[in-house]
Amino acid sequence: MRIILATRNQGKLREIRSILSGIDVELVGTGDVEPYPEPAEDGDTFLENALAKARAAYEATGMTALADDSGLEIEALDGRPGVHSARYGGAGITDGERCVKLLEELAGVPAERREARFHCTMVLYPRLGRPGGAGGRPIEKGYLTTEGFLYGCIAERPAGSNGFGYDPVFLLPDRGVTVAELLLEEKNRISHRYRALVEMKWLLVRECGVALK
Repeated sequence: MRIILATRNQGKLREIRSILSGIDVELVGTGDVEPYPEPAEDGDTFLENALAKARAAYEATGMTALADDSGLEIEALDGRPGVHSARYGGAGITDGERCVKLLEELAGVPAERREARFHCTMVLYPRLGRPGGAGGRPIEKGYLTTEGFLYGCIAERPAGSNGFGYDPVFLLPDRGVTVAELLLEEKNRISHRYRALVEMKWLLVRECGVALK
C-alpha cells in the first residue's frame, strides 16, 4: 500500500517514517508529489483538521492519505494553545519564538498549575477494507482515526536541541528532562504521535490487511 503523509513538517515526517517501519507500506511525502491546495487548519477540533488534511491529500493524489493534527494543551491556559498550537504567537515566527512567548505568558504560574499534555489525532483517509469481491479491490469506507497523549508540564526555561515545536519547554517530571533533551529513538517510544501511530499501525494490519515485514 502507498500512503501519502500529508505534512510538510520534516520533523513529523522523520518520526512517522521511523514509527511505521516494520509494515509493508510505501510512505510518500508531500514534497514528492505535485503541489496541491492545502486546506486551512481552521477546524474546532484536532479531528476536523486532520481529516481535512488527509482528504485534501487523497483527492489531489489518489493515494490513501495519513494526516495528523497535534497540539499542546496547558491546564493554566484552559487548554490553550490547543488546535492553534502551530499558529500561536502569529504567523512567521519560529518555534523558538513560540516557546519564548509561551514562557512569558506563564511567567509567575506555579509548578502545580503548569501541567500540560501533547495531544495527537491521526486520520487515515479513506479507510481501506481487506480485499474482497470482484478483482479483490480494496473497499473504501470512511476513515480510521486514533489518538495519543503525552503528559508532563511546562518548564521554566527551554532546554535541549533535539525535536521541534514545543519540545524544548515540555518537561517530563519523571525523567527530569525536556522532550528536546531526548534522543529521537527515546522520543519515538513515548510521544503522543508514537502512541497514535502505534494504534494506527495495528489498525492498518488488522483492518486494512497490510502485511508485516
